[in-house]
Amino acid sequence: MSKSNNENYQKWLAVYGRLVDFSLEDWLLMAPHIKIGHITADTMLFEQGEKTSSVYFLLDGYGRYFYLDEKGNERNKSLLQKGGAFSCLSCYLEAKPSPFSTQALTDCVIAEIRYADLVTVSEQNLNWGRFVRKIYEQLALKKEKREAALLQLSAKERYLRFTTENQALSRSIALRHIAMYLGITDVSLSRIRKELGLT
Repeated sequence: MSKSNNENYQKWLAVYGRLVDFSLEDWLLMAPHIKIGHITADTMLFEQGEKTSSVYFLLDGYGRYFYLDEKGNERNKSLLQKGGAFSCLSCYLEAKPSPFSTQALTDCVIAEIRYADLVTVSEQNLNWGRFVRKIYEQLALKKEKREAALLQLSAKERYLRFTTENQALSRSIALRHIAMYLGITDVSLSRIRKELGLT
């Protein structure tokens, strides 16, 4: 195995080894299909209205999914940190354009895999199959928790939970992105932070 391939294997293990104990043999099955690279803050992975055929796994950095309405207003769908993934099932399963955009909020390290290749290898290899299942379980669980918080918690409670569960993320991105994610205005978040003695 080449030096660069071994380095990529170690990068992957450092982030996703907690989900699945990938062997070198497992890695070599997927390695020809993985492109690892750096992107700068504000880079769009794919945009609303476009189609993507790839899943982008986040090895380092922070990003977001967001919607853009007809007036140009942004609404954050999800915030992403190391160990997450940028993906769009509408694109992969229905061949439809993405209903949202995805963007790096900081400089990031990304591992790009075509969805079709991910499926093919995961059907041939038990550990890759487990990995795909666990990644999508994580996404579904995160969505479930967020929906419950939006319906059951006050804005202040949502902010406190977010900062408790995502300490590094909350310190690394602009407050406006947190406000959008929590479903509140910048002014409301500023007021909450003032009440908590954070400003």
